[in-house]
Amino acid sequence: VQLAESGGGLVQAGGSLRLSCAASGRTSSSYVMGWFRQAPGKERDFVAAISWSGRTTDYADSVKGRFTISVDNAKNTVYLQMNSLKPEDTAIYYCAADTLQSFYSGTSYSKQRSDYAYWGQGTQVTVSS
Repeated sequence: VQLAESGGGLVQAGGSLRLSCAASGRTSSSYVMGWFRQAPGKERDFVAAISWSGRTTDYADSVKGRFTISVDNAKNTVYLQMNSLKPEDTAIYYCAADTLQSFYSGTSYSKQRSDYAYWGQGTQVTVSS
């Protein structure tokens, strides 16, 4: 599966952005699609995840209530709607695919970067104060 992110940019604090992740190649309803982000000098951290079927979503505590992950199966695209953005949301955002559904508790998916085998190139999000 190949992944390509788009939609990043510069926005003021309190603003919104919507990131897109277009998937090509083989996809399956069992795949888990995730968004991660990496700020300068920091680790790449989990942001949100959703099954390709869209049945379950999972979020990092830092973005709950502000970000929404969704999937459009007809377009083979995963979205990350980001509202009420803060300067600390500034990072490169990556889309990733866990094709083995490495972990599923019924309400949450894997937050481990190593469980996601496929990655996009990333898109920069900068939030100014």
